[in-house]
Amino acid sequence: MHLRVTLLPAARSSSVLDVRFDDERPLDSAGWQEVQRVVPVLSSLAAAQLRYCSPSARCRQTGDLLGLSPIAQPALRDCDMGRWRGRTFQEVAAREPRTVDAWLADPWSAPHGGEPLLAFISRVGGWLDTRPVDGDDWVVAVTEPSVVRAALCYVLRSPPHSYWRIDAHPLSPVTFTGRPGQWCLSFE
Repeated sequence: MHLRVTLLPAARSSSVLDVRFDDERPLDSAGWQEVQRVVPVLSSLAAAQLRYCSPSARCRQTGDLLGLSPIAQPALRDCDMGRWRGRTFQEVAAREPRTVDAWLADPWSAPHGGEPLLAFISRVGGWLDTRPVDGDDWVVAVTEPSVVRAALCYVLRSPPHSYWRIDAHPLSPVTFTGRPGQWCLSFE
């Protein structure tokens, strides 16, 4: 028995230059249009036995537009960025350059008062490892791009600094197969 887990980064809620830490904004018009364009390609995701999403508005809206009717999972929320929440990387780096450098260099640090990167990766990995395996089930989750990056680090057992080298593009699915503690990246 094995499980198939597909993570789908949600459509955008802002331009790339306006991406904010722990962003709770809903889909913007460009994001709605992105989803409408890919519905024919991603409609097969609705065949999954279990359908989840990160608790943010844009993840739920992306899932609903794709016909998934996903259930929000608190463990799939974005990394808690503490006092940096709602700010762009550029804003924080301009105000606190040394703090940002320390945060990027040390995966255990949380100078923002939120969640360290390693704790975030472990939380996402814990969610993967607690999925019930019942036959050959398929789980789909619409998530924040950061959740996909964290899951890739966890599954591949890569060093935490590799998190910063992963691009998770909106509406680009990533699939893992296996069972708790024994995951493989699957190219479909």
